[in-house]
Amino acid sequence: MRIGVAGIASWAGLVVLSLAVSLGLEAVRLPASFLIGPLIAGIAVRLAGATIRVPRPAFLASQVVVGAMLGAALTPSIVATFRHEWPILTASVATIVATAVGLGWALSRFGVVPGTTGVWGSSPGAASAMVIQAEAHGADVRLVAFMQYLRVLFVASAASVTARLWIGADMPAPPPFLRAIDWPLLGVTAAVVIPAGVVGVVSRVPSGAMLGPLLATAILHGSGTTHFELPPVVLVAAYAGLGWTIGLGFTRSAVAHAARALPWIAVSIVTLMTVSAGLAAVLVAELGIDPLTAYLATSPGGMDTVAIIAASTPVDVSFVLALQAVRFFVLVLIGPSLSRFVAARLPRER
Repeated sequence: MRIGVAGIASWAGLVVLSLAVSLGLEAVRLPASFLIGPLIAGIAVRLAGATIRVPRPAFLASQVVVGAMLGAALTPSIVATFRHEWPILTASVATIVATAVGLGWALSRFGVVPGTTGVWGSSPGAASAMVIQAEAHGADVRLVAFMQYLRVLFVASAASVTARLWIGADMPAPPPFLRAIDWPLLGVTAAVVIPAGVVGVVSRVPSGAMLGPLLATAILHGSGTTHFELPPVVLVAAYAGLGWTIGLGFTRSAVAHAARALPWIAVSIVTLMTVSAGLAAVLVAELGIDPLTAYLATSPGGMDTVAIIAASTPVDVSFVLALQAVRFFVLVLIGPSLSRFVAARLPRER
């Protein structure tokens, strides 16, 4: 694919702006600044008229790296956590999904968004799967994608700011950018995560590029078979790939198309986040876990974005991923069927 002069200029501007925003956020010790920075820069560049997009191989590579990072952070305690606390975890997931479906139904039922768009756009996670399903069932794909990306932006920003305010001065220092790299261990890491990522992509499982390496590294790391090497510069590049993919999805046409419905879409997102925060309070009271862990675990954003924030803060990453993973698989397995069920009960458009 050839990139013209305008494309090169757009990419250069995107990189410079991403670095500026990320370093500014890093200066105030905001978690996941190298994810939020590229996300904000991507929105600004796209709304300014740029037409660039992150190549699919680069996006998949970003998911592979993030999956490897998450898997290497997991411990066997995630299985024990779910085994002992599955009733309340399952109830939490069911509440979030039911609330999201109800809000989506209301947006469609009262004509805020056309047809079944509200139902597909309100699904709390598995965004790519919902967009694909929405297109197959005649919903407005631009609005569905806009609703999904807007929710991720809201949740990622709120979670990052909440983590910063909660932890305050105790925020851990970021890892040094130019630390020494264990090259043999990096080779082992590549030998594990690249084939696992390829299998995940070929399997056509939603987010398989992330889930394949996540499972592979979690099993090998959790069993004590090996450790993994992921240099900070590689992680930052992966965060940028994910942030740009989300940010560049906010096209002018999608934003203009959603302008009338934007206030109500924002209200529905904030309502879902409020319900999730209430569930976090229940988890704190019932399980005795710290509030920040509970808040991140119930946040209705993408599993990858929330997990990146969790990995950069001193929380129980295993618990966060346990709840996020359960909700992700529930949405992948029954989300499309549930959305079709609700959509079929909406009044037919004339």
